[in-house]
Amino acid sequence: MPLTYKQSGVDIDAGDALVERIKPLAAATRIAEVMGGVGGFAGLCRVPADIDEPVLVSGTDGVGTKLKVAFATGIHDTIGFDLVGMCVNDVITCGARPLFFLDYFATSKLDVDVAERVVAGIAAACKESGCALLGGETAELPGMYAPGEYDLAGFAVGVVARKKLVDGTRVAEGDVALGLRSSGLHSNGYSLARKALLEAMGLSLTATPAELGGQTVGAALLAPTRLYARHVQALLAAGIDVRAMSHITGGGLPGNLPRVLPEGLGLRLERAWPRPPLLDLIQRGADVTEHEMRRTFNQGIGFVFIVPPADAPRALALLGDLDASPPPPGGLAPWRPSSPIPMGRVVKVPADRAFEERVEWPAC
Repeated sequence: MPLTYKQSGVDIDAGDALVERIKPLAAATRIAEVMGGVGGFAGLCRVPADIDEPVLVSGTDGVGTKLKVAFATGIHDTIGFDLVGMCVNDVITCGARPLFFLDYFATSKLDVDVAERVVAGIAAACKESGCALLGGETAELPGMYAPGEYDLAGFAVGVVARKKLVDGTRVAEGDVALGLRSSGLHSNGYSLARKALLEAMGLSLTATPAELGGQTVGAALLAPTRLYARHVQALLAAGIDVRAMSHITGGGLPGNLPRVLPEGLGLRLERAWPRPPLLDLIQRGADVTEHEMRRTFNQGIGFVFIVPPADAPRALALLGDLDASPPPPGGLAPWRPSSPIPMGRVVKVPADRAFEERVEWPAC
């Protein structure tokens, strides 16, 4: 009997079926600049005509070992939301408007239903961020991954006028840092979180420890990454003098805030804030030091704006209005209302101060 590609582990018909399911999901994210649809060799998108000296801003990322939690729980509807968040939240730090998103989905054996659920999450996050799901790649790679597992990568492109680029160069001593709360761990620190919760504490993903208020460990770990594109666009459209923005990902506050501060400047945090209960559970359960928590997790802050003191009150009011009634992301559970946090001020620091030590924490 002649050998076929399907017998070798690659099902072309399944791939074609997935493309047909993806088409309406992508179409729902279409923006005015998109030309054509899903299924060609390349996606096409015009640069907006009303932007002077347009600068394209790109970002790429994955979701790390948060995928392991999705595999173990069988919940695949939100992991695509994380993928978009990790990429788009980076791109908007430059003041860019997100334009389009591309995804890469790789697995040993394609499960069309699972892949569709992943892409539905991607499309929902694209729609909330105002960018188009322009295309992607599905790769069936026999023997590359364990049964039932897959990997994801995302690619986002945005655009900003050159004169409106936000790059941190105008940050000055005395400027104020305003923090937006995270929805949980987002997509960072999962290797430590899983080690602490599932191994050191011996919890199952269906366990409901008191710290989580009735929520399961699995649900807390899978809380989808929050999207901040609306917040950025609202402040910029209102004329707030946003001098720098930082997406708080791997490395936490000390590993990300200094990336947008000029040399010789740091950030002095002047207050504490409640962090997600999941972080307290991780720290208690595995005896993780505060230093390690700070450099691994976002500590409840997902995004930071740096503005001059005169603009801080109006920025806080605008951000507070957005957080009071955020839209649910594509049918997912809506974010719990929360207020933006005035975190601290930009201060001078010695030129030889270590990178992470440019963030000064309040005394405990």
